[in-house]
Amino acid sequence: MIDGHMTMIKTQNVQHEVPTHGGSLRILKGIDLEIKPGETVAIIGASGSGKSTLLGMLAGLDVPSQGQVFLNNCDITALDEEGRSRIRSQYVAFVFQSFQLLGSLNAIENVMLPLEVKGESSAATKAMQYLERVGLQERAHHYPKQLSGGEQQRVALARAFACEAPIIFADEPTGNLDTETGSKISDLLFSMNAESNTTLVLVTHSPELAKRCQRQLEMRSGELSEVSV
Repeated sequence: MIDGHMTMIKTQNVQHEVPTHGGSLRILKGIDLEIKPGETVAIIGASGSGKSTLLGMLAGLDVPSQGQVFLNNCDITALDEEGRSRIRSQYVAFVFQSFQLLGSLNAIENVMLPLEVKGESSAATKAMQYLERVGLQERAHHYPKQLSGGEQQRVALARAFACEAPIIFADEPTGNLDTETGSKISDLLFSMNAESNTTLVLVTHSPELAKRCQRQLEMRSGELSEVSV
């Protein structure tokens, strides 16, 4: 149960260091962040500033060197990988720059996969409904190699929203697409997000995409600040 007045994502003093030949490198330098349910938030910044690292921490794909990350009031930094995986299956869906579709599965099977993992009995029906929402019902039995980049990203959007997770993390969702296709994917992402009232956190280099979010946060040298819009 999600309370609309609560905090969906929260970090406290999140720091992350990685060892290098020249010593320890601090990638995140004490990130404090709160995101409410249903908010749309863009994280912008130069390459290497720590954006994708932070996104991975927020999603529980990695754990910080110090600090805490909470998803729906659950401290995921206190959990082992199995525990974080369980939380991700409950709360999180992803859209990646590289689409991350399985080449051995056709479009509908790619959308069905996370639903089947969750044990949904109506996975095929729901997957087709979401393919229809992204306009790909006629391509349901085509494999990724038979689809254009824009079509593959539409399958990825269908897969993410079909999970009906309260949070979607998107890492450069239009980064591998031409401007026109990227604009169409953007429209689709935000319209589906509005219909679902999902919390959307995206990392992007695109100012146009970032401006469509309610909030913009900028990462500079591992430090995060709010952008006035």
